[in-house]
Amino acid sequence: MSTEVNLCGITLKNPVMTASGTFGSGAEYAEFVNLNRLGAVVTKGVASVPWEGNPTPRVAEVYGGMLNAIGLQNPGIDLFIERDIPFLKKYKTKIVVNVCGRTTEEYIAVVERLADQPVDLLEINISCPNVEAGGIAFGQNPKTVETITKEIKKYARQPVVMKLSPNVTDITEMARAAEAGGADALSLINTITGMKIDIHRRKFALANRTGGMSGPAVHPVAVRMVYQTYHAVGIPIVGMGGIMNADDAIEMILAGASAIAVGTANFTNPNVTEEIVDGIEAYMSRYGVKDVRELIGAVV
Repeated sequence: MSTEVNLCGITLKNPVMTASGTFGSGAEYAEFVNLNRLGAVVTKGVASVPWEGNPTPRVAEVYGGMLNAIGLQNPGIDLFIERDIPFLKKYKTKIVVNVCGRTTEEYIAVVERLADQPVDLLEINISCPNVEAGGIAFGQNPKTVETITKEIKKYARQPVVMKLSPNVTDITEMARAAEAGGADALSLINTITGMKIDIHRRKFALANRTGGMSGPAVHPVAVRMVYQTYHAVGIPIVGMGGIMNADDAIEMILAGASAIAVGTANFTNPNVTEEIVDGIEAYMSRYGVKDVRELIGAVV
């Protein structure tokens, strides 16, 4: 029985990854999770310089999930290279670096710094606000998606995975634009924009007013978007969005994901990623699946 999957020429021992922003860069969870058992660890977003993030409060519980407006707080690429990569290299798991920026030049600066680093894949977060376009996210305009993908591919030495925003009219339009720009793979979905108001204080629950909603409530939306995208492009997909257990992960794979990423579930169950690895193996044994790749996009 084989759980190996291939993502842009990189072999993962299984399809289970962590979702950026929910697992730090691995160190926070290493005492709970055997990182060697995971297909890959996806780091928190890394920018060219340290970002402070948004003012607090920046996390709120909602029905079926949570809102966050962290604002991509991170220590910057210099500290990341000095501290986080050496830590992750101690483990036999693949390293996926999530890259963020407010301008194309900021993205490229990080990609160039990572060119000679021992990391396996780059996940480009294009839900960042594009300051050159009045604050609209890079991922909400197909021409911008294609352009920034092309620019990043000029400098990247690792395969490029473009992380798509669900806050668009047609996810397949954005997926095709990223593919046209040369993306090696896609990851979706990022969080859905939401809001919560404290009725007793008559104030917004988040200082930022809006935040990204994640958790089980978004899972059906994510499955639908992965399915649509799988049938619209010819490059691999990393599926994410409300995966809380192995059943959710398998559902995402059947919809077309070559790998999956677990996010919000890490906050309620630090062992969830290992449990999902076990659950996928149990499912394969139960139904006589010899190779997990047989499941990718199996529901048509």
